[in-house]
Amino acid sequence: MNQALNTEWMDMAAGRGALAAGVIAAGVVVVAVLIGAFWLGARVKRRESPPPTPEEQPRMPEGGPVREVRENREPDEVPRSDTRLTPHELPGHGNSPTRTGPAQERPRWNEGSSGSFGSGGPGRG
Repeated sequence: MNQALNTEWMDMAAGRGALAAGVIAAGVVVVAVLIGAFWLGARVKRRESPPPTPEEQPRMPEGGPVREVRENREPDEVPRSDTRLTPHELPGHGNSPTRTGPAQERPRWNEGSSGSFGSGGPGRG
């Protein structure tokens, strides 16, 4: 009976040893893959062009920074006709042309209002 018990313990120890060897082998594979990835990344980085020098950086235009133009645009009127017009018969080939509107003030919301729908501001009764 002692011999059978000894054999069972040896089998368990051998199984644990195989498991440990498998875990160590997997760890070695993971480390090898990581080293290969760093090596490949270094090769790709060496082939890239260097960053631009301060002389190669973009410069501000002579007249200073370019400013945004804000204006209200109004659509041009659609030409009147007795027949239905197709897009290629419209000015701009169907793209609605616009012109600068007479009022250039931005529309504002009512005082005391939040300026958006459903934002939890005071209601009007």
